[in-house]
Amino acid sequence: MKTRKTWLRVWLPAFAMASALGVAGSAPTASADPGCEIRENSPHTDWGSYTWPIDLYCNNTTGDVTSQSFAGSPATGRMTKTTSWFVCWKIGSPHAGKNSVWYYTKGDEVVNNPGQQGWGYMPASALGTTKAPFPGLRKCSWG
Repeated sequence: MKTRKTWLRVWLPAFAMASALGVAGSAPTASADPGCEIRENSPHTDWGSYTWPIDLYCNNTTGDVTSQSFAGSPATGRMTKTTSWFVCWKIGSPHAGKNSVWYYTKGDEVVNNPGQQGWGYMPASALGTTKAPFPGLRKCSWG
């Protein structure tokens, strides 16, 4: 069995390289977070024609999907289901999760600005993850 120090010595350099390339680390998601998983070959295209080949499928709370990654930003959509997908993450304002990670997704319902089709951000505190950003999910290219 590897010790924590050995694991960190092996994993941290790979994570640092992946982060520099704009990709989160590639630790196995099943053991990292039982309520969330990275799904390959799960493409999504947003209202601006950006496409992502993978997603993070995760437990989440219901609530607003906002146009920007900060508290008080207007809602574009609303999550009504408690299991949803998220395509990337970015840094925004601090939120209840005591970090500044926000995940980009499409709400189950469009509530404002129909041109955005319900796409926007949810704070990491709304997701059932223990790590933010979630390992294996890419950072949004604009964030």
